[in-house]
Amino acid sequence: MRTVNIALALWAALWPIVSRAAVPVYGYEIVRSFPHDRTAFTEGLFYLDGYLYESTGLNAHSTIRKERLESGEVLEERRIPPQYFGEGIVNWKSHLISLTWKSHVGFVRDLNTFKTQRQFSYDGEGWALTQDGTQIYMSDGTADVRVLNPQTLRPTRLIHVSLDGRPTPNLNELEWVDGEIYANVWQTNFILRIDPHDGRVVGVINLAGLLDPSEVVPGETDVLNGIAYDRVGHRLFVTGKNWPKLFQIKLRLVGTTHTP
Repeated sequence: MRTVNIALALWAALWPIVSRAAVPVYGYEIVRSFPHDRTAFTEGLFYLDGYLYESTGLNAHSTIRKERLESGEVLEERRIPPQYFGEGIVNWKSHLISLTWKSHVGFVRDLNTFKTQRQFSYDGEGWALTQDGTQIYMSDGTADVRVLNPQTLRPTRLIHVSLDGRPTPNLNELEWVDGEIYANVWQTNFILRIDPHDGRVVGVINLAGLLDPSEVVPGETDVLNGIAYDRVGHRLFVTGKNWPKLFQIKLRLVGTTHTP
């Protein structure tokens, strides 16, 4: 698994960039909270037609689920073969596309039953997926986002993501939100707002303190990861790995950092 040492190094490298970058910084307001399965090691999340779709990770424990937003009830679930560490998911027409972490293999599934229809392969690691209705976007743990052809699932170009001119590594869960790519930065409380045309980070969302300390179980509750957007209702949802809650939030501009 990804180690805490790597995460600490990432935080140390990223924080000076965030504190000096000339981009808007956002806080949040909690609109509402919903139940979330505390055993779900969240890797992928999206909202569609009134339901949440979630993928969970860890070898021999990975699943894909359809859930009722209000109650967290699991309505449909498919276990991923135990040799695979499940990662990101995205809907495309009548399909659900899913990644695995280090196996270089993904799956195209039926959106309703999650039954596997075919496999596809890719180089490097698989972390997260999202789509804009025309193209699919994939993160792989680097500072690059791959743009995939939805039919072939082959990359057509790379988006090099940078904050104040410097690469931002460890981009994780992705979500398309009103013309931007939102990306969790693994092992931080940051979500980056990314311009998909040139990869510039155009905003930084700081979600520190979102989960109350009383709800953190040492050795169990893990990092922030999971973004879903209701494009009709304009609702933004976030959660984390093994979190007991999923939150609907509104962003609040708190300032603009600047380069001295």
